[in-house]
Amino acid sequence: MTQLSAAELNRKLASKEVSALEVAQAHFERIEAHDAKLGCFLHLDKEGALASANEAQKRLDAGEATALTGVPIVLKDNMSTIGVPTTCASKILEGYIPPFDATVVAKLKSAGATILGKTNLDEFAMGTSTENSAYQLTRNPWDTDRSPGGSSGGSAAAVSAEFAPLGLGSDTGGSIRQPASLCGIVGFKPTYGRCSRYGLIAFGSSLDQIGPFARNIEDAALLAEAITGHDPLDGTSMKTEPISTRDLKNGSLKGLKIGLAEEMFSEAINPGVREVVERAIEALAKEGVEFKKITLPSIELGVTTYYIIAPAEASSNLARFDGIRYGPRWEGSGHIDVVSKTRGQGFGHEVKGRIMIGTYALSAGYYDAYYTKAQQVRALMIREFNEAFQDTEILLAPTSPTVAFKLGELSNDPMALKLLDYCTIPANLGGMPSVSLNCGFSEGLPVGLQLTAAPLRDERLLQIAYSVERALPNATGRPPLP
Repeated sequence: MTQLSAAELNRKLASKEVSALEVAQAHFERIEAHDAKLGCFLHLDKEGALASANEAQKRLDAGEATALTGVPIVLKDNMSTIGVPTTCASKILEGYIPPFDATVVAKLKSAGATILGKTNLDEFAMGTSTENSAYQLTRNPWDTDRSPGGSSGGSAAAVSAEFAPLGLGSDTGGSIRQPASLCGIVGFKPTYGRCSRYGLIAFGSSLDQIGPFARNIEDAALLAEAITGHDPLDGTSMKTEPISTRDLKNGSLKGLKIGLAEEMFSEAINPGVREVVERAIEALAKEGVEFKKITLPSIELGVTTYYIIAPAEASSNLARFDGIRYGPRWEGSGHIDVVSKTRGQGFGHEVKGRIMIGTYALSAGYYDAYYTKAQQVRALMIREFNEAFQDTEILLAPTSPTVAFKLGELSNDPMALKLLDYCTIPANLGGMPSVSLNCGFSEGLPVGLQLTAAPLRDERLLQIAYSVERALPNATGRPPLP
């Protein structure tokens, strides 16, 4: 049962071939057999999940099921879950149990999904390797000596390892698509504002977006349909309908115009990755896709721009974690000393570094030189992408410049880690929908193909991605776990 997709499980549950309880138990058995060596979970909620599965079965028996009723899912541990610990993989939230559910969690419960537990991440979603967690390392199911990517590495590895057919992550600069690429699965970042951020513990508020992990495009689309739509609790939520899967399978690649930005195929891309992506391009050309080479000069400024804007927003968002209102407190002499010690001991190295960078960029005398200039570059990038979408419907690129790298390999090279988001950051800066799907293997490790569309073209993007997936039938595989 753990090898089945969400859509396949839905059909078997509806036909009474299996029960929701059997499905949940099968996935817990696989987690218990393998997670000790992968480290995907920070918290397993077996009791709550089995109770949820029993409720799902009642809905199935009554003929009141949705596409996700009884289907297991895992959540990145930066989404609020009532009665279940939410730590952001940080010591400063150790023991915190939220009194409310994030909107996406409430929607999943309403759909009858079975939430298995909370997964590991880089602390406060700041990282690209899931090595910055305050609690544990997460390992890639394809090679346990390698990173699953980040910051949503726990969810990506769990879906890849068949601990659940579906997972949720958050994507601020590529944190869904990059680990999806390294773990050989699908990762989808919707248009900014189409999925509520209420209850997502904020990192960069103008960049963060929740999205699905799955092992195929159909499952990712089904999950996107369940969690999107307008939410009055989120001030940035667009007044749009949920993403629809109605026409997902009705697309064609013949005559499709896809742009190839030369900056996305630069020397920053590993030659093995570039070769696999180019083979995928050749296969799509045989299906009738028309490719056009374009240039987007601002892409080369994307990482620099992101690492001014994101830390600036993090500096503001993380000011609330002071040990006064929730979380552990380190005592000191007076209010300032308490807050200083709490933040100094509670936050990890990467988080403290980004807070300091962001505070500096926002400080008097530097605001215009750094933050304002970064926002101007962001506006320029959006303009360039809008112009590109006048002549092409989709932009194609590698998702990650490399395949999964060895754990610890880049620990002493923080710039190399940040450059891993080179191809993914533009979609966040422009609020565009973007999806990564596996397109082949280099060195025996998965290579992700990234497709990006204009804002609000989520349905069309997923429709194209579904057709691309069908055109590359030999590009998928299962990691070498028993």
